[in-house]
Amino acid sequence: MTSASVSSFRVGLIGYGLAGAAFHAPLIASTPGLQLDAVVTANPDRRAQLHREHPGARVLNTPEQLFAEPDRLDLVVIASPNRTHVPLARAALLAGLATVVDKPLAATATEARDLCDFAEKTGTLLSVFQNRRWDGDFLTVRKLVTEGVLGRVHRFESRFERFRPKPKPGWRELADPAEVGGTLYDLGSHLVDQALSLFGPVDSVYAEIDTRRDGAVVDDDAFLALTHASGVRSHLWTSALAPLGGPRLRVLGDSAGYVKFGMDPQEDALKAGHRPSDGLPWGVEDPSHHGTLGTDEQAAPVATEPGDYPAYYAGIVTSLAGRTPPPVDPRDAVATLTVLEAARASDATSRVIRLP
Repeated sequence: MTSASVSSFRVGLIGYGLAGAAFHAPLIASTPGLQLDAVVTANPDRRAQLHREHPGARVLNTPEQLFAEPDRLDLVVIASPNRTHVPLARAALLAGLATVVDKPLAATATEARDLCDFAEKTGTLLSVFQNRRWDGDFLTVRKLVTEGVLGRVHRFESRFERFRPKPKPGWRELADPAEVGGTLYDLGSHLVDQALSLFGPVDSVYAEIDTRRDGAVVDDDAFLALTHASGVRSHLWTSALAPLGGPRLRVLGDSAGYVKFGMDPQEDALKAGHRPSDGLPWGVEDPSHHGTLGTDEQAAPVATEPGDYPAYYAGIVTSLAGRTPPPVDPRDAVATLTVLEAARASDATSRVIRLP
């Protein structure tokens, strides 16, 4: 691996679909200390897009080409379909390359645990891209909880809901379990990760998971009820069939509550071609979307903290330099997948699943 004294760590990105092109590549290119050196994509249209957006990056056809010259890189980022996450991550770690994997890390908690063990055995950095920890609304809730503004929190409600009544072509809509498709493992990975980050381990899980849309063959609507060891209950919703969305977040404490509608603006900004390095305020939400803090008798808007997706890769830089742990511990992904597997079991048996 390149020494920490060099000006930039060289990054190889596998995949240039939505995750690679809209999230990883622009964030990597905007992060001081990182250089987008190579991108793996065989799709002619995506290769042309890459040349336009990142003309300095090498273009490779296969991951094998990337791993064949590990000395040319310091970090591999895996933004390819879910079924490839584990084999590609293992190959990158075997090559001695620090590795970032988009969520979900694996199809099962066992696979994720084995990958974490392998990374620790080889002494190689492994992290999972959980960018939603840096959503402005989530940062706001974390601040309110940490400062005790809400009092003792007893209920956390969180939603990622969309209205996409017709399934779109692509691997996310395929029935093969190896594809790890469906909304539970897609958006549910974010919901569970956020709940665990705020309120800690879970004792029990209850879930209702459905396939609602005509022609759909994977889950597209799910509700999870988590009971944390701390006593907090998290109620989580994710859906592709929500013509009217509920509040993005509602947090209830014994002193005050917080309610927030609308999504963090960073995803739309990245998809529109804006970059954190453009020099404009990043992640700042329009005041009309700010949440409300207080009680029914006395409540007022509270400004949303600026969203900060760039913080993830800034944390990766300091981790590569040996100064900090990774910004997301891969063991957190094991905990999230354990909850998601319990949710599957709960739905299949119509009962509450107790976790050890």
